Amino acid sequence: MNCLFPWLRSDRPRRSVSRADYAGAVYGSLLASSVIATASAVGDFPRIQVVVLLLVTGVVFWAAHVYASLAGARMVGQPVGWAEVRGAARHESLIVQAAVLPAMALAVSPLLGLEVKGAGWLALAVAVAQQVAWALLGALKAGASRSQAAVEGTVNLTFGLVIVAAKAALGH
Repeated sequence: MNCLFPWLRSDRPRRSVSRADYAGAVYGSLLASSVIATASAVGDFPRIQVVVLLLVTGVVFWAAHVYASLAGARMVGQPVGWAEVRGAARHESLIVQAAVLPAMALAVSPLLGLEVKGAGWLALAVAVAQQVAWALLGALKAGASRSQAAVEGTVNLTFGLVIVAAKAALGH
């Protein structure tokens, strides 16, 4: 069997992934919000540059999470197989997917008559909204009560609003 890391064993049981696990989507949305806020705080970049920055950042953080997941689960002297690598890649793929909607918002913003500054705010709003939606969906699918889901949504909204406040405070 081909192994990426010879010190990881591929025949050990893989961890179970719940369908209610949207942590990657929540994290990716928060990451996208941060990228948008930071890019617009340091200058007026052409939209395509921010779209590329969003997508590249999502891919880099996805790869880092895949690697960390594999390295963190390693057992001394045990190899990891490609099936485990693919499983980790699939599990973390929501990080990349979370960059897509804000990137699309930036891409279509000229059709909405938005200038670069308005496009940044639109993309940031999309990223924060999807972050809250993913948190709510994850909580509800995991069997949380409506009040527990509301708390999770509120916590994620607070995270997003901190980034919005930072962007506003920087004057962009």
